[in-house]
Amino acid sequence: MSNPVIETEEHRALRSSVAALGKRYGREYIARTVAEGGHADALWAEAAKLGYLGVNLPEEYGGGGGGIAELSLVLEELGAAGCPLLMLVVSPAICGTVIARFGTEEQKRTWLPGLADGTRTMAFGITEPDAGSNSHRITTTARRDGDTWVLNGRKVFISGVDIADATLIVGRTEDAGTGRLKPCLFIVPREAPGFGRSPIDMELAAVEKQFELTLDEVRLPADALVGDEDAGLLQLFAGLNPERIMTAAFALGMGRYALGRAVDYARTRQVWKEPIGAHQAIAHPLAQAHIELELARLMMQKAAHLYDAGDDMGAGEAANMAKYAAAEAAVHAVDQAVHTLGGNGLTREYGLASMITAARVARVAPVSREMILNFVSHQSLGLPKSY
Repeated sequence: MSNPVIETEEHRALRSSVAALGKRYGREYIARTVAEGGHADALWAEAAKLGYLGVNLPEEYGGGGGGIAELSLVLEELGAAGCPLLMLVVSPAICGTVIARFGTEEQKRTWLPGLADGTRTMAFGITEPDAGSNSHRITTTARRDGDTWVLNGRKVFISGVDIADATLIVGRTEDAGTGRLKPCLFIVPREAPGFGRSPIDMELAAVEKQFELTLDEVRLPADALVGDEDAGLLQLFAGLNPERIMTAAFALGMGRYALGRAVDYARTRQVWKEPIGAHQAIAHPLAQAHIELELARLMMQKAAHLYDAGDDMGAGEAANMAKYAAAEAAVHAVDQAVHTLGGNGLTREYGLASMITAARVARVAPVSREMILNFVSHQSLGLPKSY
């Protein structure tokens, strides 16, 4: 896939290096790890050693000093090699970004070096069983009790809690003036009393497991609160915009991998006199999938640029659009790849059939495409809300 002219030489060099790492592991490594019920520890450790995990985190805390533009590039290239790391979305992108921007000096010193070098990971808990995509309906609450916070609530579809040292939980505290609940972020250690987890039985084959969490009178020290209690919404979206950008990168990598497999097959598969890729019924849909992926990548790069430049409002719109475009492009690319290979596209040998389900993750998580269309219709077009 060609490199857009808006990328720097440093970005192109990073792409090349990450692609080389991904090639050493590939989809076979992920498939084997999933079959064994393990985690992608070896790939995670090598990516950390090479400085890729913390490329977006501040240099003074052991990171690379880059931004979401660089981290999304890392995830995209690993995905294009068939071995994406979903925890890149969660640990350095969401949690690392929030702590770097809003955490206390002690929180930064405690967490950022470990998040950067891969020795520590952090999960992110926002989704709830009865709230779905409506973050305003979150019912997990945090109340003050002397010098401590007490959290109660439930979370669902939380990735990687089994391997995370802590989870950044989105709860709600009561505004003393209005009595209304406002979102706040808390670092909850893995072994905190009252903090329970249970795995969710997923048909999706992935190395990252999904969990339901329960918080039953989880007592935390005052310094578990990240940032200003009165700026919770701003701080929350400081994490959600990178999440959407990184989800776009995840989808783009997946789409590129599937398209690459299909193109290689179409070049060599011969049924009549010419390879099937010579026939427009095969070639044109693959060309369309390539165009869609390229366009989605440009929007992702725009969103990352705006976010890294500090334009949170502009980044919010672009990040939602990028996530939407990349998810649709990935689903189309995977479907067309399977169709190109015919029966072979459904075999374990070619490794595309499982991607039919996996590609749809980006359509529904971390926010559904319908909610993104709501956002664009309301925020971008100024149309009235229906809810």
